[in-house]
Amino acid sequence: MNLDVMKNAKRNIIAGIANKLALILCPFVTRTIIQYTLGAEYLGLDSLFSSVISILSLSELGFGTAVVYHMYRPVAENDTETVCALLNFYKKVYRCIGIVILVAGLALIPFLPHLISGTYPEGLDLVLLYLIYLFNASVSYFMYAYMSSLLVVYQREDINSSINMTVTLLLNSSQIVMLYAFRDYYLFTLMMPVFTIVNNLRIAYMVRKMFPQYRCRGILPASLIKDIWQRVGGAFLSKVCAVSRNAFDSIFISMFSGLAVTAVYNNYYYVMHAISVMLSVITASFFGGVGNHVVKRTVEENFEELNLLNFIYMWISGWCTICLFCLVQPFMELWMGKRMMFPLPAVGLLCLYFYLLCTGDMASIYSGVNGLWWHRRYVSLMETAANFALNLILGKFFGVYGIIIATNITIFMCNFFWGIRITFKYYFQLSRLKEYYRYHIKYALVTLFLCVLAYNICLLVPCGSVLGILLVRFAVCVILPNAGYVVVYRKTDIFRQAVGRMGNWLKK
Repeated sequence: MNLDVMKNAKRNIIAGIANKLALILCPFVTRTIIQYTLGAEYLGLDSLFSSVISILSLSELGFGTAVVYHMYRPVAENDTETVCALLNFYKKVYRCIGIVILVAGLALIPFLPHLISGTYPEGLDLVLLYLIYLFNASVSYFMYAYMSSLLVVYQREDINSSINMTVTLLLNSSQIVMLYAFRDYYLFTLMMPVFTIVNNLRIAYMVRKMFPQYRCRGILPASLIKDIWQRVGGAFLSKVCAVSRNAFDSIFISMFSGLAVTAVYNNYYYVMHAISVMLSVITASFFGGVGNHVVKRTVEENFEELNLLNFIYMWISGWCTICLFCLVQPFMELWMGKRMMFPLPAVGLLCLYFYLLCTGDMASIYSGVNGLWWHRRYVSLMETAANFALNLILGKFFGVYGIIIATNITIFMCNFFWGIRITFKYYFQLSRLKEYYRYHIKYALVTLFLCVLAYNICLLVPCGSVLGILLVRFAVCVILPNAGYVVVYRKTDIFRQAVGRMGNWLKK
């Protein structure tokens, strides 16, 4: 079977961007309405329970990726029986995962009051509310979630994105109606499992209609099952720390500082994450080409390409960091009001958090296409353990500042310093590592200088309406940092290469 890669890719990109925009904008609207109808403590509860559930859902990470990987060959060879056996195996494991999440979630109920510092909304049944979140997290594993793997294999993720986008819009619309009509947070949360079920049923219907030849039947050979579990382990350990970062931060902020501060933190994190989601479209677009070049080109050629891609990406990431630092405070004042704002030092730490996350993105692509997940297993374990321990220690003494500092330390030491070293050790060679670090030090210093310069110029904006200040600052951030990058790099070879590459991309 041959797929029209370019045609499918275009469909996937268009639907994927639309879906991401819905996933960003809809929670933005609902968080705003919760804040103004119910209050910050309800936002804090949503952040806390979502973080707890994301930790419980770690039991799934990596399994879907491993099963999809094993489907590519039998689908290409029209081996229907093997695909059916994989689906059957996938279905059974997903049911076990759903049971594990339910049991582990129920075991946490006695500890719920200890995860909240101070008070929570009077008259609210914490256990009932938590059970709704838990049911929403587990019900998907019992209702055809495994069938979406066929859409990935056949490169029809546009269908999955379209369904998710539609359901997201319907979910948030119904939640808004519940808030305005009844001001009932129980009804608000009940909409989540209802639309999770709708989403899964719709995907199952479409998959069965498109691929009627596939049904859950058959048994996989023991050797294939063993290989799946090995890949699950590698993928799980490489992703677990990414999911646990914000989850741990939210849980410890709730424990040490209360629900209101948790809500403020997650408002800022939401803005930061929205930018990261859009940047992920860039990194995802590189995977196919990088994988092809790793096979067909020399290590030297790929190292030169890494430097070029990293230069372009860190320019974009640095600009986003500057915009975040200069614009997020007036945006928060306009969105949530002055009561729901952090002081400037906390904003600076969050911007550093965002920038540090970006520094490892390009190297991680080469790590992924070379299958270095298992080599990174200790990095992932150490980052998760260190983040937990430092959050506990620094959070107790310094509150939200200590928790953000703890996360920054673990990202820098584990994800950036140690993680990139593994990519070079097993692919690019360690002799090139110092050169790559020098590039990053230069990018960081230039971005820091431009950030301080842009912020001080933004302070000169005459006082007026918050919206007016936001718009003028945005104009400053569009012009000044990019002009600064051009002045600094215009005479370098990598700048000329980047301009040429970007020109070719725009023409295409």
